[in-house]
Amino acid sequence: MTSELADRIRDIVGQDPNIGEIRMFGGICFTLNGNMLVGTMKDGTLLVRVGEAQEAGALARPGASLMNFTGREMKGYIIVAADALDDAALADWIALASSHVGPMPQKQKKPAKAKKK
Repeated sequence: MTSELADRIRDIVGQDPNIGEIRMFGGICFTLNGNMLVGTMKDGTLLVRVGEAQEAGALARPGASLMNFTGREMKGYIIVAADALDDAALADWIALASSHVGPMPQKQKKPAKAKKK
């Protein structure tokens, strides 16, 4: 289920060179300029970074709830139920996340840790 949703996301974001992928939360996290954009969760739901300013509007959408990670709600992050993710809705969620994440400065990669001898 995670890989199917990831493939659908890839179809929407296309070959954008600013989009990256990393494994996270048991799924795949898509980044924009190194900043988290959206992610697939192992249960088939979508994690969307909308920011606190867009949170109330995002929560009014079908299938949306605040992300609750280890018993703590994470402000600005929304979980979207799998059954609320038709192609148009998925594209809209990615666009909403992009409107928040796009203006952020590019995230700098952390330097690699030196190996112990």
